[in-house]
Amino acid sequence: MPAGSRRTKRKPGGRVRIVGGAWRSRLIDVPASPDLRPTPDRVRETLFNWLGQDLSGLACLDLFAGSGVLGFEAASRGAAHVVMVEHDRRALASLRAGRASLAADQVEIVSGDAFEYLAHAQQSFDVVFLDPPFRQNALPAALAALPPHLKSGARVYVEAVRPLQPQPPWDELRRGRAGQVSYQLLQWSADDPSRLSGNV
Repeated sequence: MPAGSRRTKRKPGGRVRIVGGAWRSRLIDVPASPDLRPTPDRVRETLFNWLGQDLSGLACLDLFAGSGVLGFEAASRGAAHVVMVEHDRRALASLRAGRASLAADQVEIVSGDAFEYLAHAQQSFDVVFLDPPFRQNALPAALAALPPHLKSGARVYVEAVRPLQPQPPWDELRRGRAGQVSYQLLQWSADDPSRLSGNV
């Protein structure tokens, strides 16, 4: 999860602990890069309390994967398929190492640009994690591109400097703040996402 101009106090690199599920307390490596800012433990705990601790059978997308910790947390809680999209070489190597160490066969790692992935992917998802680089202001465009890939009632987690003000067919389910980062859980409420565009 790349960082923007705003920095957190978390030091780059090191290891991140999975906080719940089958792999609880397992550690995954994070490259020593200032462009990665894994979602903190307590925010992940809150997020998965919101989502429910059992994600059995769900398809999840970690679109700007970075450390991959959100996707691994979902897989740890039983998600049937988790797609992680990342373009940074060091982050990709770390994601592959994490998948191997956890024997996470349900995790698919895609090397490439998030928007190119959305332009060509055919799969639809129940849960999406969106933590794009703050400096790129990519969140509105990412949300607008998501609907063709969302199942009805899909939930989308977003991190940003400021909270979004979602408009129908987006609904805000929950909201929180940790330091300089706002985080929200949105729900796509359209009956037929393939025919509608998202508005935020």
